[in-house]
Amino acid sequence: MINSVMEKPTVETTHLNVRRVYALQKANRLAVRMTTAKQRKSKLRRLNEVINARKQDILSALKSDLRKPEFESAVFEIHVVQAEIDFAIDNLSDWLSPHPVSANLVNLTTRNRIIYEPKGVCLIISPWNYPFQLLMSPLVSAIAAGNCCMLKPSELAPATSCVLSTIIREVFNENEVALFEGDAALATSLLSLPFDHIFFTGSTPIGKVVMQAAAQHLTSVTLELGGKSPAIIDQQVNLKKAAEKIAWGKWANAGQTCIAPDYVFVHETQQAAFIALLKASTEKLYFQQGRLNTGDYGKIISPRHFTRLKNLWEDALSKGAKAEMGGVFTDTDSTISPSILTQVDPTSQIMQEEIFGPILPVLTYKDLSETLDYIRSHDKPLALYIFSKRNRVIQSILDQTTSGGTCVNDVLIHLSNPYLPFGGIGSSGTGGSHGFFGFRAFSHERGVMYQNRWFDIGKIVYPPYKGKGIIGKILRRLM
Repeated sequence: MINSVMEKPTVETTHLNVRRVYALQKANRLAVRMTTAKQRKSKLRRLNEVINARKQDILSALKSDLRKPEFESAVFEIHVVQAEIDFAIDNLSDWLSPHPVSANLVNLTTRNRIIYEPKGVCLIISPWNYPFQLLMSPLVSAIAAGNCCMLKPSELAPATSCVLSTIIREVFNENEVALFEGDAALATSLLSLPFDHIFFTGSTPIGKVVMQAAAQHLTSVTLELGGKSPAIIDQQVNLKKAAEKIAWGKWANAGQTCIAPDYVFVHETQQAAFIALLKASTEKLYFQQGRLNTGDYGKIISPRHFTRLKNLWEDALSKGAKAEMGGVFTDTDSTISPSILTQVDPTSQIMQEEIFGPILPVLTYKDLSETLDYIRSHDKPLALYIFSKRNRVIQSILDQTTSGGTCVNDVLIHLSNPYLPFGGIGSSGTGGSHGFFGFRAFSHERGVMYQNRWFDIGKIVYPPYKGKGIIGKILRRLM
């Protein structure tokens, strides 16, 4: 007799299944490695077809998990992945071709190439804030590079994970790509295996755990982490445009975006004007007749994250911060209204950790050098936003700061250019993704030297060394 309710798999059975699939993929990795550009493009086209067929399922799942508006989901999640697929298909033949490089004088008679070969069996662990895009985009790069993959989406976005699982099963056999749903115990089980590469997107603390696990097997990693991404507003700027762009970039997905502006620096003489424009832009984008339009505005992913954000807000207020807008926390539907703070104490918890929610501290400066000193004294951010009309100021900020990526006079959109690497530095991550940079993350750059069969200049360094005479002197000069 079959039970009507399926029993939840135990940790042990999950671990055994993980090891079983890993063994299948390890046995299959040579066959996948040997696939041609044409065959890999065919896989990507098939993936795109299934995404199109499941588009409404994806949109519904994202609405269920995060209350994402369909248009926002289509643009930020589905379109980004499909653009990644199209770009890989258009460029894969070139990426897979041997790349000629020059020889030096010592190797004058040789031909030299860099070839890109797959790393093997890879692990992709993705987060909950963009649960479709942040699993599928690196998968596209891994497929293009010719790898087998094991996937672990976030358990905090279960509806999207379910759709992702369906898509993966429709396109791939488990000996090439397999998706596992589960919590931290599953992640621990996966991280115990000797993968050839791990691609992790998530928080900095968990990134450290991933890197430590990878070190046990000397596994290479790409870490897409986060951090406190600042926005700097110069005195000479279109303040209205800056306010509108920051409002959109901060409140999109209810602030749950790794490259959202985390805090803003504005000159003290412009603070009042900027706050007024920021409030006006927020109301225009996300309010209707004075009420928050939840049809265009997402929810907080879980009660735990909701409580964390509420605690950050209350801690800031207790230390003297002033609420300029928002501060409405509705736990019945996990909604936090767009919220703006000024006069924030630097020791407040909200200035110590990534906010990852719809709360924006607006800080002031008298001299721009103060702002740059502050940014340099903290961890290197994933993104830095500069608003200015002055090229000299823009270049000065670029010269004196470091960040994973930078956007000038806009926010977020640098993510959309496949010709730019996307990634962090230091505590905000390591390695790059998107386009060729994603392909390269999942590839080994193998240097190959072909010696001339007829004339081998390298023999002049062979012993015996006595009697080399003039040739020896010339060689030492060359060296």
